[in-house]
Amino acid sequence: MAEVPGTGHDVGMLRSPTGLTGPTDPSGLRVDAGNGRLRGARQVESPNCDDRPPGQAPELIVVHGISLPPGEFGGPWIDALFTNQLPADGHPYFETLAGLRVSAHALVRRDGSVVQYVPFDRRAWHAGPSQWRGRERCNDFSIGIELEGTDAGGYERAQYAALARIVAMLCRAYPALSPERVVGHSDVAPGRKTDPGIAFDWPLLRTLVRLDLEAGPS
Repeated sequence: MAEVPGTGHDVGMLRSPTGLTGPTDPSGLRVDAGNGRLRGARQVESPNCDDRPPGQAPELIVVHGISLPPGEFGGPWIDALFTNQLPADGHPYFETLAGLRVSAHALVRRDGSVVQYVPFDRRAWHAGPSQWRGRERCNDFSIGIELEGTDAGGYERAQYAALARIVAMLCRAYPALSPERVVGHSDVAPGRKTDPGIAFDWPLLRTLVRLDLEAGPS
């Protein structure tokens, strides 16, 4: 989760977006490197972002997990958190988040639908105190993508399909990115963060990204 204190999937079904059930076809997602926008995503502007250091392009993708309230899915609360409109009296847990200013570049909902909060060429406030391969301040050079879910509860196949599509599109748009530069929040903030959690299926994600990249731009 952005700074807030699986197996068993059929790869063949996930490989073709048209085989997915639900409202979202991830094949329609496109990254515009010119403006950092994800076409095909719902756009919700977060004020919790700023410019990257001069000349800094994205070099890392950080996968997060989030649910608000914890363990509950759906509703307007993630949008509200990332736009500083989360009501402290909306749920007892929300009181612990009062005054928090966080964001992510994008969110993948349980049904695979995608929301973008921050253009990819700007710095979202998602990783907090962090380091990767000896480099601190991962927000400077990373893209943060939230998955709606919990550490132990697992994620939906539509989410893997959408996330893989986004990762592949980002790798095509930003040359410094690659499938090997996709990590979890727990990897850049070990001991402090645990998401996306033990239930996240890394082999599945990497397989889907590879298949998308091998298929070429579409």
